[in-house]
Amino acid sequence: MNQRALLQPEPADGYAGDVSPQLAWQWIESGRAVLVDVRTDAEREWVGFVPGALALAWKQWPGMAMNPEFDTQVQALQGKTLVMLCRSGVRSIAAAKRATELGAQAYNILEGFEGDPDEQAHRSMRGGWKSRGLPWRQN
Repeated sequence: MNQRALLQPEPADGYAGDVSPQLAWQWIESGRAVLVDVRTDAEREWVGFVPGALALAWKQWPGMAMNPEFDTQVQALQGKTLVMLCRSGVRSIAAAKRATELGAQAYNILEGFEGDPDEQAHRSMRGGWKSRGLPWRQN
């Protein structure tokens, strides 16, 4: 991630843009944005979660079927800036695009909660919300 991404959003196609985990956290702390965790309930339970985030799965476990409540819950957030978080920053792009179609100002959080896999295919070591030292908990 380049230094510019830490300071301002990067433009994106079909949604408001991409933001670094650090910038997303600044916006959340200041009240500028709402954190929407689009991972499955299982991921949040087993891997960890961000306290205070809105848990709104994009797809549901098992089977990864679309969440039929997604649109309704995004529409209930009318007028709020949303920052979308998933495991690696892929599902959150799809969720940000859909939220934008529904009229929201939605950003994707780069690197996601766990970041990219390292040489041993382990996540949470290279980038991501967790490795950036941002608030999270695990049950």
